[in-house]
Amino acid sequence: MKTDTGTSNWMPSVAQIKPEPAVAAAVAVSATFTAEPIQETLTFWFDELGLPYRVEFAPYNQVFQQLLDPSSLLATNNGAANVILLRFEDWTNGGGIEHLYQTVEQFASGLTAAVASWRTPVIVAQCPCSPGFLADPERLEAAQKMSQVLRAAIEPLSAVHLITPADLDLYYPVTDYHDPHADELGHVPYTPEYFAALGTMVARKLDAMRRPAYKVIALDADYTLWHGVCAEDGPSGICLDPDRRALQEFMRAQKEAGVLLSMVSKNEDDDVADAFRANPEMPLQLEDFTARRVNWQPKSANLISLAEELSLGLDSFIFVDDNPTEIAEVQAHCPEVLALALPKEDIARFLRHVWAFDRLKATREDRERSAMYAQNLERTRLEKKALSLQDFLGALELDIRIQPVQAEELARVAQLTQRTNQMNFTTVRRTEMDLRDLLRSGKAECLVVHLSDRFGSYGLVGVMLFGTRADTLSLDTFLLSCRALGKGVEHRMMARLGEIARERGLAYVDAPFAQSARNRPALDLLRTIGAAYQTPREGGLLFRFPAAALAAVAYKPNGAVRPSVAADEKKPAAMPEERRGTDYTAIALALWDPAAIVERVRERREAAAPKRKANGAPRTDLERALVALWMELLGVTSVGVHDNFFDLGGHSLLAVQLISRVRQAHEVDLSLELVYSGAFTIEALAQAIEVAQIEQAGADQYASLLAELETLSDDEVRALLAQEQDHAAGN
Repeated sequence: MKTDTGTSNWMPSVAQIKPEPAVAAAVAVSATFTAEPIQETLTFWFDELGLPYRVEFAPYNQVFQQLLDPSSLLATNNGAANVILLRFEDWTNGGGIEHLYQTVEQFASGLTAAVASWRTPVIVAQCPCSPGFLADPERLEAAQKMSQVLRAAIEPLSAVHLITPADLDLYYPVTDYHDPHADELGHVPYTPEYFAALGTMVARKLDAMRRPAYKVIALDADYTLWHGVCAEDGPSGICLDPDRRALQEFMRAQKEAGVLLSMVSKNEDDDVADAFRANPEMPLQLEDFTARRVNWQPKSANLISLAEELSLGLDSFIFVDDNPTEIAEVQAHCPEVLALALPKEDIARFLRHVWAFDRLKATREDRERSAMYAQNLERTRLEKKALSLQDFLGALELDIRIQPVQAEELARVAQLTQRTNQMNFTTVRRTEMDLRDLLRSGKAECLVVHLSDRFGSYGLVGVMLFGTRADTLSLDTFLLSCRALGKGVEHRMMARLGEIARERGLAYVDAPFAQSARNRPALDLLRTIGAAYQTPREGGLLFRFPAAALAAVAYKPNGAVRPSVAADEKKPAAMPEERRGTDYTAIALALWDPAAIVERVRERREAAAPKRKANGAPRTDLERALVALWMELLGVTSVGVHDNFFDLGGHSLLAVQLISRVRQAHEVDLSLELVYSGAFTIEALAQAIEVAQIEQAGADQYASLLAELETLSDDEVRALLAQEQDHAAGN
């Protein structure tokens, strides 16, 4: 066994930590345009997902100020996320294309500098320019190039997540996305449907941020992976219809993003294998599945078996099957598993709108996960052949490297704090920003553990965060991924802590322990390596080790406890709180269309509105149409023709949307001055529309007459005038 160790000399070069923010908005939004219409959709999704978030808006069109000012809303936000909404078109006012290039590059630089000190993840949504702007070839080319610049700048920023117009077109397409009149009146560039699409896309990102990512997708075979039954139709009789081809392509993309694929099918294994061999054109092949259970056992039992083989909790699994009965059986016996019943049609659309499949940026370990688990199966085969555990570990040729964390590894370290349960002393969960702040403060150092053996690399599997207090090296975090357990890595980590303490002239190493439902193996380790004493502390125990004794700790395979098979780990884990109550199937089936989302938001708004009596019934078709429009925009259950717009909850932004909708429906241009010139009621608005229509009709008639006169000769015009004079004189 080879070991390479080091102490932590790396520290991010950043100014001191900012004080606690005076304003802590859960979701802070800054935009280059008037973005307040997104709030209602976001609030709807927060309610739907059970998220205790609220929305706050930065001052209008001050994106750069938010990036540069350390006291700005975004800079001081310690909530769920910062959201930046950009429209390149808004950066061309007063300048040409060259000015746009410079501004986008300045934004990318400012964002990179800002997120280094911000404590909150960032969502940047590049929103589409208007059709008129994109109609110009030079502007279209500039927008496309600037999209590439923005993507390249954001890609290395692990805490920044990008939404592009292409993403919105793929998931929530809206044909008529631009509202030119509202854009002109109040810089509100998008229709309600597009704001709903934009808000939903932001909510999806927030949902992916707050919940643990699923690690395994278990797939049925017949009528799920392919159309037909391989045992009855034969290997050549099954086929890939468009829906199943889309499913396989989708699942292959999930695998490439780091998700493990497994198969759970009631079939004969040879029949399934023959089906793959006979159809080499299928996007998925048998080797793409890390593990499979093809037999006649209940699928819930097979999922439990897979979880044990992969050393993962059932709450890491998504199960996909076309048969509702099989889905119900899994839900009854494995409630931790997210079980998805495929619809009869539009499978591609359904999968695209299951938010549980969404993943943020993948780490290197994520992308290599399938290969790592395949290597682990080889290790398992070697273990079964070995005469003893000591022989097995010797044959593995383990290489343990303990070294200071590097900046690019913080995303993986944060991921491990979120996911590791068994060998985790304190189960403290941290984000990448939390870790960055802790290291900048100088209160802790961080060592990471890389592990490899004859079969390949396990990747970054362990983390130790510690500081110094008096004559003691004090642990904050000690964790090791479950795939590295039982090989002596945890003992080598503890010994390294003892060595560091001795090198620094410290007498002790303190290791706090906080009991959780799944970290019994960590307690077993602390008790078996020989603490000087253990004492109760708030929330758990404190183990104190003499530094010299800890430095001498060595793994003794024959007498060691194998944490991966601890009894309490056999019990199903409780479903994470972040996944409770989220019905991803219902969202995928009913809330994928922006128009449907707008309608659902309206229904919820109306249901929450207090009941009131309308002041005056509508008398004309126009007034009835305006009543319906006001009820929709204001979210009230009744409107009378004499009710005042502002008394019903109206405000300037709604007024802009109202005037724009009136223009679309009745083809008249009304000024916003109408809204503020007096009592703004249905009656007043209807009168203004009628007057505008009369004036417009008169203007159109006059223009038509002029056009007709221009086609007549001078003699014909004189004859026509003489005829009109005779008619007026009564001749």
